[in-house]
Amino acid sequence: MSMIATYGHGTENDFVLLFDPSDEIAITPAHIAAICNRDSGVGADGLIKIIKRDGKWFMDYRNADGSLAEMCGNGIRVMARYLVERGHMPEGIFAINTRDGIKHLRVPMVGDISVNMGQVVNEGEEITACVNSKTWMGYNISVGNPHAVVFVDDLSGVGPMNEPPVVTPSELYPEGVNVEFVEVTGDHELSMRVYERGSRETKSCGTGTCAVALAAVLHTKDRLPSTWVINPPGGRLQVSIDAHSNATLIGPAVLIRDVDISEYLVD
Repeated sequence: MSMIATYGHGTENDFVLLFDPSDEIAITPAHIAAICNRDSGVGADGLIKIIKRDGKWFMDYRNADGSLAEMCGNGIRVMARYLVERGHMPEGIFAINTRDGIKHLRVPMVGDISVNMGQVVNEGEEITACVNSKTWMGYNISVGNPHAVVFVDDLSGVGPMNEPPVVTPSELYPEGVNVEFVEVTGDHELSMRVYERGSRETKSCGTGTCAVALAAVLHTKDRLPSTWVINPPGGRLQVSIDAHSNATLIGPAVLIRDVDISEYLVD
């Protein structure tokens, strides 16, 4: 029996979306890891079950290894695109609930989607991130999920990220941390690379760009409100942070194709 899901991405941060409004489909971390495996599965950075809780749309997001994630800024835009394109919601402004609370989105039929990501918080602790025997000082930022943001002179100098960067003090991140490496490339413009916990180095990270925007304000001694163009490898995103540190993320989201995932749901 087939089980049809949909593959899509936001700035090449890619996801498998499973529409299950009644939350009836049992799917395990092992199933998700098999689906997201880029060698033997569909291949994706994570899986989103689109369900309803208390009559409201809920993004049940899992990383590529099947672990839970609180929020995904690219994923929620792709979910919103699915809801509008497949006729489950009209274009316009509507809400999607997440493990990090309710997020409001503006979703046109075509074009970029904006999402109010909530407050981005500078946790204050000084951190270091080490990869390929190189260490940088950085910022501990929360966007509902944890981020370690470091600034480098040249992104190419970071080298390959085949393994998670080592971030200290590790006790700040008992469930792991997303790590962003950032290069200032112009006036309020940045390039970045990101290693996502539970996945790997990805082409983009929506919550990561919000963390990077606030870290850039701190790093450049800018003032709020502040708007930044951020270029991960997968495309272009814009993040505006208001005077109260609330972030709005704007960027594309596209659905690519439907896929049959039934072969990956065998125990």
